[in-house]
Amino acid sequence: QLVESGGDLVQPGGSLRLSCETSGDTLDYFVIGWFRQAPGKEREGVSCSRESGASRDYADSVKGRFTTSRDNAKSTVYLQMNNLKPEDTGVYYCAARRTFGGMCREDLMHFWGKGTLVTVSS
Repeated sequence: QLVESGGDLVQPGGSLRLSCETSGDTLDYFVIGWFRQAPGKEREGVSCSRESGASRDYADSVKGRFTTSRDNAKSTVYLQMNNLKPEDTGVYYCAARRTFGGMCREDLMHFWGKGTLVTVSS
């Protein structure tokens, strides 16, 4: 089970930290992805964390602004979002795939949270 939190209304240039709490197995053996879906658009990948968090990558649109991290002891994954832009608005989902390494491809993820809404607006 995955539960996201931390979504909110924030002004452009602001920051938010999203959390994804997991239950069950240790995070070490999961690839964790953050995805988002903007109004009227398809869901897209934002970040991917694999190999117990040692390897991370990001969509070009968020590189340098977003950072994903894990606290394996708390079984929680975070998405720190800085310098937010209106185009970052959307529902953010975390998803998990039971494998140590690999891609965060949407169709390969085994578990999904219900999402948390981020709105960037003045």
